[in-house]
Amino acid sequence: MSHVRDMSLAESGRMKIRWVQDFMPALVAIRARFEREKPFAGKKITISIHMEAKTAFLALCLAAGGAEVHATGCNPLSTQDDVAAGLASMGVETYAMHGVNAAEYRGLLVEALSCCPDLIIDDGGDLLDLLSGDYAHLGKNLLGGAEETTTGIHRLHARARAGVLPFPMMNVNDAKCKHYYDNKYGTGQSVWDAVMHTTNLLVAGKTVVVAGYGYCGRGVAMRAKGMGANVIVTEIDPIKALEASMDGCRVMPMDEAAPQGDLFVTTTGCRDVLTRRHFEVMKNNAFLSNAGHFNVEVDCEALADMAVRVYPRRQDITGYELADGRTLNLLAEGRLVNLASGNGHPAEIMDTSFSVQALALEYLLHHASELGKQVYDIPEEIDREVSRLKLHGAGLRIDTLTPEQEAYLSGWQV
Repeated sequence: MSHVRDMSLAESGRMKIRWVQDFMPALVAIRARFEREKPFAGKKITISIHMEAKTAFLALCLAAGGAEVHATGCNPLSTQDDVAAGLASMGVETYAMHGVNAAEYRGLLVEALSCCPDLIIDDGGDLLDLLSGDYAHLGKNLLGGAEETTTGIHRLHARARAGVLPFPMMNVNDAKCKHYYDNKYGTGQSVWDAVMHTTNLLVAGKTVVVAGYGYCGRGVAMRAKGMGANVIVTEIDPIKALEASMDGCRVMPMDEAAPQGDLFVTTTGCRDVLTRRHFEVMKNNAFLSNAGHFNVEVDCEALADMAVRVYPRRQDITGYELADGRTLNLLAEGRLVNLASGNGHPAEIMDTSFSVQALALEYLLHHASELGKQVYDIPEEIDREVSRLKLHGAGLRIDTLTPEQEAYLSGWQV
């Protein structure tokens, strides 16, 4: 039985789902094949991904393949209540509500797992955490699953190294058709969409500090530069730091960047990136935002402890007035800003990521008996198939090698 906030919102949610479907041609093609072949017939699938329209369409694609799908969110502030209602009205058991507290959020995850699924899709590792602990019994039928994001992959590898990963997991995040596009172009656009909508302020001329220069940080920095910002990058990896410098960004430690920044975006997946010592030297009215999965990159507890007054300044912006009169502005409670105060990645981007997810589950289903309790990379053929579908959907064509060219390259390979 679905658990959503208000079923009267269903038509608004269905409208959003229909809209994104028109811009996700690869997943539309996969759904059409799934409808014919029913690869998931008789299987139960639980998905925990940000509950918005693109996720809903993925759930419907899996259901078209014969699965009984149970869907929940992966962040209390990223759930859109109308989409949850719309998805529930379209036959997918849905357990998601915006703005729930930690205990309620955990309860919704447990409800989604209570079907004892055969397959899961996780985003950040919360399902895995439950299935590795108090709710391991709900994984009795599990063949394995797929993980969507960088933070979740860190958690997977940690469990695999410790020998406690309970089932095989597919590393969707590191698929080329995921991180090349989703992390870079998706995060790059959706972060600034959320920041600009939330603040209604200019980006041009501001000093933007981007913490981390992985694919997400590259995308955020690239878009900031394109809008006229002066970009500083902080890093712990000398190779990525050098790349940021050659891309035209200033590079320095956060201790040096903190007093210079007007707007901060963390993209590291680590904790305590912005802490008390940084808050102590920041400009008045600096903006703090996080684009990592969990709300641990900005030390919100330290910020609250330092404040003499905490007050709402605008929707999704909390002001922290400090003893010296400065105010620091925290966006979306330090949660994933592009989803907690925005609409997430564009549909065209999630088309590639969710196409990989759908095909990864199909691959896992067919090869489960061969896989151990490890983290597995996405096979090259899945990346290539998704790329072909995307090119076809965009009306694009590419060259092919002639037999003579193939022979030439083969000779070099020898």
